[in-house]
Amino acid sequence: MPFAPELRTHSQKVKTLYKTAMRLLESYHVAKFVIRYHQVILRAEFDKNRAVCDPKEQRRLLWVGEHEVFQKKNPLPPARFPYSQGIAAGVAYGREIEPPDWVLDYWHPLEKAQYPEYFNKRECRKKEYIKYWEKGVIR
Repeated sequence: MPFAPELRTHSQKVKTLYKTAMRLLESYHVAKFVIRYHQVILRAEFDKNRAVCDPKEQRRLLWVGEHEVFQKKNPLPPARFPYSQGIAAGVAYGREIEPPDWVLDYWHPLEKAQYPEYFNKRECRKKEYIKYWEKGVIR
């Protein structure tokens, strides 16, 4: 695979570094007031270097920050959010299964009578869908 340069702006990289540093603080501390104290200190560090205009100095500060985060990385795996997706999916991701639409066709008429407007509109839409299907619009 050929080399592809990273297509992210400096501000995006700084934001990623900031978020990574915040998550790192959360992984080391349990008490909320301790986490908040360290987050305020971290924000002050970022704000202190906000006015730096020299691109070379900006890159150096970014590298120093990334290096510091790497050095202080927690050996335990990071906390996962319950509904997060992807490789490190959370424990609750994909647990709620939505039943398919045809399940409503098997409701008892007394159950359907509790929601007459919904089921009348649903029947109309089913008929429209069948017409579109017969025309060949939907395939």
